[in-house]
Amino acid sequence: MNKKPTSSNTVWHQATVTRLRREKLNNHRGAIIWFTGLSGSGKSTLAHAVEEKLYNRDCRTIVLDGDNVRHGLCGDLGFSDEDRKENIRRIGETAKLFVETGVIVLTAFISPFSADRKQARNYVSHGDFIEVYCQSSIEECEKRDVKGLYKRARDGEIKEFTGITSPYEAPINPELIVNTEELSLEHSVIKVWEYLEKRNLFGT
Repeated sequence: MNKKPTSSNTVWHQATVTRLRREKLNNHRGAIIWFTGLSGSGKSTLAHAVEEKLYNRDCRTIVLDGDNVRHGLCGDLGFSDEDRKENIRRIGETAKLFVETGVIVLTAFISPFSADRKQARNYVSHGDFIEVYCQSSIEECEKRDVKGLYKRARDGEIKEFTGITSPYEAPINPELIVNTEELSLEHSVIKVWEYLEKRNLFGT
């Protein structure tokens, strides 16, 4: 459920330009495509590749990327469990606003805790949230780690690093599992695209 506002003097203003009208203008539904997985599992790469394909289909899109968001909206947060929870809360609320404008929001966050992902799902209506689990072994993720984050975490330089010193709770029943360890980027995009078509995301 959404947090209640601190102030009791706020009233939700109902817009005359509704989500349905915006979606008709866009010629597609608004939705959140939530990519989750370990660091190095290919979340951002896949999200941006899917966005490129959506853009070429004249869809209104935005990618909310974990590192990018921490440069602004969540720049005041660290990586404690509480800060991670607040990070995902802010992203969920932001994504919800974009969905109301009829935009397809692609989020690329480790989002390690299942309860936080469930909360983000609950911000929007049933069917608006598509959880995509980018599945890859930690060994493969470490091989891909050009930033050297896993090595620094194992050396004790980075505290609370997901998969090493902080847990990752893999989705139990996501809408889609993409094995990014076995599939090429091209085939991963195809798998996501076919699912979006099956969900009738395009057209209103």
